Amino acid sequence: MTTIAGTTAAAAATTTTAAATTSKTLGQSDFLNLLVAQLKNQDPLNPSDPTQFTSQLAQYSQLEQLFNLNTSMGNLTTAQTNSERLSSLSLIGQDVVVQGSDFTLGNTSTQLGYQADGKATSVKLSIQNSDGKTVGTLAGTDLTAGNHFLTWDGKDASGNMLPAGTYTITVDAKNSAGASVTVSPLVRGTVTGVDLSSSEAQIITGAGEYKVSAILGAYNSSQSALDSGKS
Repeated sequence: MTTIAGTTAAAAATTTTAAATTSKTLGQSDFLNLLVAQLKNQDPLNPSDPTQFTSQLAQYSQLEQLFNLNTSMGNLTTAQTNSERLSSLSLIGQDVVVQGSDFTLGNTSTQLGYQADGKATSVKLSIQNSDGKTVGTLAGTDLTAGNHFLTWDGKDASGNMLPAGTYTITVDAKNSAGASVTVSPLVRGTVTGVDLSSSEAQIITGAGEYKVSAILGAYNSSQSALDSGKS
């Protein structure tokens, strides 16, 4: 009895040490190794309860199924991501609407907009440079709920062309009671390329680069029903 107990204790110590030096999370092989070690080192005069052993086998079966499910879900996610990345190539040449406040000013006018959750009586778009200074404003003319766009010529209030670079939009909208209306800034541009080098595809437009997940819609470039505004 003493020898058997000593052997069991030594095996348990070895198993504990091995488990400590590996990952803290038990995998399929770790779980199976523990079961095998338990059978090898059990006291023959006091064997393990068969009911308990059956329960452990059931747990192992469930663990294996979970691992298989995780693998399948991972493969499905990878396939879906690859499909979305490849389908984003079809956006080249189309106009896209992106929800975001940052955009890049080039040598041409930029289509800026706002998404209003409700009817407003006034909408004001403020354009700020990289220093946080307001360099231009636009007044929204369509005050209904939905997506609306204006064309900014890239000039300040004095009519001077602003330098190319990154700018930011802030939108303020009020209703008839003077309360704020929830609005989100929008940018519209034509897709000239798609960058697939990162985990999520990014579209390249004249107004900047944006993640595909930020796109609210895509349209033929001929569809340009834009509002006019003041700068």
